[in-house]
Amino acid sequence: MNSRVILVNEQNEILGEEEKLLAHHQGLLHRAFSVMLYRKHQGKLEFLLQQRHVSKYHSGGLWTNTCCSHPQPGEDTGVAAKRRLFEETGVNLNVQEISVFRYIAHFANGLIEYEIDHVFVGEFEGMPQHFDPEEIEVMKWIDLEALKRALDQTPYLYTPWFGRVLSEFEAWWFPRA
Repeated sequence: MNSRVILVNEQNEILGEEEKLLAHHQGLLHRAFSVMLYRKHQGKLEFLLQQRHVSKYHSGGLWTNTCCSHPQPGEDTGVAAKRRLFEETGVNLNVQEISVFRYIAHFANGLIEYEIDHVFVGEFEGMPQHFDPEEIEVMKWIDLEALKRALDQTPYLYTPWFGRVLSEFEAWWFPRA
């Protein structure tokens, strides 16, 4: 938890940096990213999800996208997304940025996620063999329809940002004519 985050304004312009935990205690707007790996399997669109380790500083035990984190000060967000994807899951893959959105979430432990979240996607087959056990409890593939049902029926099992990440993916995958 000694890492630092990039503080930004609502236009995603850099204002400075702060220690990660302090930024989350104070609810400071900062830059983040979410990576969603997908595949077409047996005719269905599937997503690789992770269950966050139960000891995470917030949202422990909840399901979320493949990888999420913060770029370090001076680090390009795309480079950070690829780096953290490899560090957390062992997957070395180029990812593509598809969207950026802002959200805020308050947690029972007093922490606040107030982020400009850059959404990255990548197509991947298989299952990570060596994910970081301090970050991730387990990983699984789930198809889009089953995932949407689960989010509708049991939203409390998912991180607060995950529904928006999925919506951003769908808007990219199924563009409106």
